[in-house]
Amino acid sequence: MKAGITYLKEHILRFAIPVLFLLCIWFIMASPTRSEWYANHIYPVVARLLSSLSGWVPFSLGDCFIYGSIAGLILYIIIRIIRRASLIKTFQHVLLYLCWVYIWFYLAWGLNYFRPGFFNRTRIPYIAYTPESFDQFLTTYTETLNNSYVVFDSIDKKVVAEEVQKGYDRIHTRFGMTAPSSRQEAKYMLFSEGMSKVGVLGYVGPFFNEFNLNKELLPVQYPSTYAHEMAHVLGIANEAEANLYGYLVCIQSGIPEIRFAGYFSIFHYVLGNAYSLLEKEDFIAWRDRIRPEIKELYNLKMDYWSEKYSPVIGEIQDKVYHLFLQSNNIPSGRKNYSEVVSLLIACQEYL
Repeated sequence: MKAGITYLKEHILRFAIPVLFLLCIWFIMASPTRSEWYANHIYPVVARLLSSLSGWVPFSLGDCFIYGSIAGLILYIIIRIIRRASLIKTFQHVLLYLCWVYIWFYLAWGLNYFRPGFFNRTRIPYIAYTPESFDQFLTTYTETLNNSYVVFDSIDKKVVAEEVQKGYDRIHTRFGMTAPSSRQEAKYMLFSEGMSKVGVLGYVGPFFNEFNLNKELLPVQYPSTYAHEMAHVLGIANEAEANLYGYLVCIQSGIPEIRFAGYFSIFHYVLGNAYSLLEKEDFIAWRDRIRPEIKELYNLKMDYWSEKYSPVIGEIQDKVYHLFLQSNNIPSGRKNYSEVVSLLIACQEYL
């Protein structure tokens, strides 16, 4: 009887602690104000601690943790089945482990998804679309894109890291980001070839405050992807915002290659917006104003990734990630990336 009571107490305690953590996380999620408090006071401490640990390791600890967890759970379930162990206990153990992973994800980084929106947080007024405002943006962007064009077949990754660090040192306070740390440098994905099949160029590693880049990135994509993913580890979860900050950091660089990479990084989104918003004749006229070298580079980039992309696997990944974003306070899901253009239009008069 006494042993049974002891077991029950231990069983309750085992689940009580994670439940308390979950309640705390959900309490913070429910309020943008509380989420912003987390981003300003808790996340910087957690980020510094995790990056100080992971920064000494040259490979991605987060990838090792994720792939190791998947393999470990599968192996654990197989062993339990072979030993004919209790399925209920096996389920409880797996559920408890996944619960702690969920807690770690949100406490270490994921609660940044629930911060106030860009316009509320930065106090930059939202500018509703008008043909005039979009035309003004398009004219300025096209001119700077064409003027910034420079040919380059390689990129100095050390220089990119230094320039991006300096860029965020300049703007992080203005946009409510965590101050960048010298330990926060990009690592390569463990399986870049597989990620190319689903069109993933980079991602944040929330469990150890890392950001990972695809080894197969083209030189023209490296600076902006680096800056985009670094924005994530600085507390920005929204993809459009990460695109915005990556763009701003790159175009403010004194290195011509990095500057052009910044302008080129949003060309795909500007192209999509222009195609949707302009009349056919106006779109063709705008497209003809783009330097032929830039259009050729864009087509080369699209062909390069199309050859690596797997439509079946890629579509599954897109749908899963779309649902993931929607469940984490980004209603537009994958379309959030292209919303960078509306942020840029709003920011034109305030940067």
